[in-house]
Amino acid sequence: MNVTMVILLLVIMIPVFISLMFIPYWTRKTESFGVSIPEEIYHSPKLKSMRNRYVVLTGIVSALVAIVFLVTGSYFEDEETMSILFSIIVGLFMIGSFFIYLKFHREMKALKKKENWSEKKSQLVVVDTKFRDQKLTYSNLWFIISFIIAFASMFITFRFYDRIPERIPMQYDFEGNITNWSEKSYRALMVMPIMQVYLTLLFIFINTMIGKAKQQVNAGSPEESMRRNVIFRRRWSGYIIITGIALTLMFLLTQLSFIFKINQQLLVTAPLVLGIGVTVGAIILSITTGQGGSRVKISSSMNGQVIDRDDDRYWKLGMFYFNKNDPSIFLEKRFGVGWTNNWAHPISWIIILVIIAGAVGIPILLGE
Repeated sequence: MNVTMVILLLVIMIPVFISLMFIPYWTRKTESFGVSIPEEIYHSPKLKSMRNRYVVLTGIVSALVAIVFLVTGSYFEDEETMSILFSIIVGLFMIGSFFIYLKFHREMKALKKKENWSEKKSQLVVVDTKFRDQKLTYSNLWFIISFIIAFASMFITFRFYDRIPERIPMQYDFEGNITNWSEKSYRALMVMPIMQVYLTLLFIFINTMIGKAKQQVNAGSPEESMRRNVIFRRRWSGYIIITGIALTLMFLLTQLSFIFKINQQLLVTAPLVLGIGVTVGAIILSITTGQGGSRVKISSSMNGQVIDRDDDRYWKLGMFYFNKNDPSIFLEKRFGVGWTNNWAHPISWIIILVIIAGAVGIPILLGE
């Protein structure tokens, strides 16, 4: 069994490896390893070489991590120990990849200082006042489907409460065997439906944030940049809606297993398939869309004498945005695809704490 589990966990690792290896190719062409640059510099031989070296280095680390996991994983039969080993190895890989990024970030900063690319170029911040008049995201009304699934889960649970056995399975191993039980109670049975509601509210918040996040327009080609950004936001909005509905369906399947006879192997396979599907979907979106829509094919004309305002001083390590004078709470990442928050904004911290409290508190409050 341990061989099968090792292979399955390794399959889960592979999308993580890929997503980290090719990040430099998915970010905006006005940014390189967390440092702002003129767009025409992105295609220079030096920066191409840096991106290639980053891929090779992270690829080597990924291969080493996979080999270590295959070798060490073969010595453990216990699934819990395997899961802990998996978490440790993935955590170490994430830390290692972060230090690799820092190496290239420092190299990029030194190169920018040496070359002084911004000399004799006008630095501008472009704002389109009609940007938010456009349809930037799909409607949150789509999440009504998720709410219907969640409330159906509650209704079915109460309707067939008498058919639920006194002990309900809470965890399965990779062979479909039950490894953790819980005593039957309304509190225990409400964990899944309430988590469905919590996740739906979280996805509504994310979809809203995508539409409200700070506008970032390339000063060199503002019109094309804006069109790409609209496409970028709408694609990720659609992805968030589909993911949210899929997650509530997966929780419904688990809830129904307490009442009706459902193949246990299906209960094990469904979360794995969903996890891989969500990760692969995010990678495909990143490849085809890029950060801010940078990989969307749109004919453009660029003004090489005008560049975005240099705000590197607000980006700590090229990843963490601190700007007390910026009212924006959310904005695009500099390294990677997606959004980050303004750590200098108090509301940003409140939102993060509320999300964490909900994720941790619900199982604790409803647990036995």
